[in-house]
Amino acid sequence: MLFLIFQIGNDRYALETSQVAVVLPPAPCKQVPDAPPWVCGIFRYDGRNVPVLDVSMLAIGKPAAERLSTRLVLAHYAPTGQAPQLLGLIVEKATDTLRCDAEEFTASGLLHENARYLGPVMRHQGELIQWVKVADLLDEAAQALLFPEESRA
Repeated sequence: MLFLIFQIGNDRYALETSQVAVVLPPAPCKQVPDAPPWVCGIFRYDGRNVPVLDVSMLAIGKPAAERLSTRLVLAHYAPTGQAPQLLGLIVEKATDTLRCDAEEFTASGLLHENARYLGPVMRHQGELIQWVKVADLLDEAAQALLFPEESRA
């Protein structure tokens, strides 16, 4: 499997590239008033409106740093009961990929209900890398905000 490696704070994380539609430089988003602070806004891509999240803000409460290596990752996301859509993810230091077997990741030993998207971990080049599951990034309330039922048409 191939993973896109990125960083939250000082730690490394991995997104399975089969979940990634495209990696872009950060782009301006239309703001969404009264949205949670981790919602960057709406980005228009290929004729579609794509909600964009700041993964660092979601995970640790600090916005992603504006670096040359910060990227907007458009990921395939399937809201409950809806067809797959694109979800934009702002991530830092998204410049590396890693090819490995899924079995090289092992259970972290922690169950964090508020961060269900954090999956198993693996040791690589002296550091732990944790698998981020796009499908588990949003809870029901966040899905209702970003993918309301009226957007199904």
